[in-house]
Amino acid sequence: MIGDISKAEHIYIAVGYTDMCKQIDGLSAIVQQNFKLDSFSNSVFLFCGKNTRTMKALYWEGDGFVLLYKRLETAKSNKLNPYDYIEFILDYLPQQNLVEDPERLDWFLPWSEEIKEEFEIKAD
Repeated sequence: MIGDISKAEHIYIAVGYTDMCKQIDGLSAIVQQNFKLDSFSNSVFLFCGKNTRTMKALYWEGDGFVLLYKRLETAKSNKLNPYDYIEFILDYLPQQNLVEDPERLDWFLPWSEEIKEEFEIKAD
């Protein structure tokens, strides 16, 4: 499955802002040169844009890189704090077995009532 990051062993978050014009090669170079990590490892590397609403995730799937892009308007428009929402997602999403139950991913979408209820509890 393309972009199945549930098999990743590690998630690394780049501190600071990253130029969102960078694509796979540029982000891979940041991972290797700046962080001294192997971008071909079984890890997800997250980068945040300057406006803090955009994120990119870089993941090596064994036969090629997957580059995921996320704009966080939906979190904010659903009255969720984007930063807290991302932290919540990063904490709980890797624990889910989305291969066997892909519909579980719907629970994590910012407009789902379940995530709003759970997030309010966790955010307090």
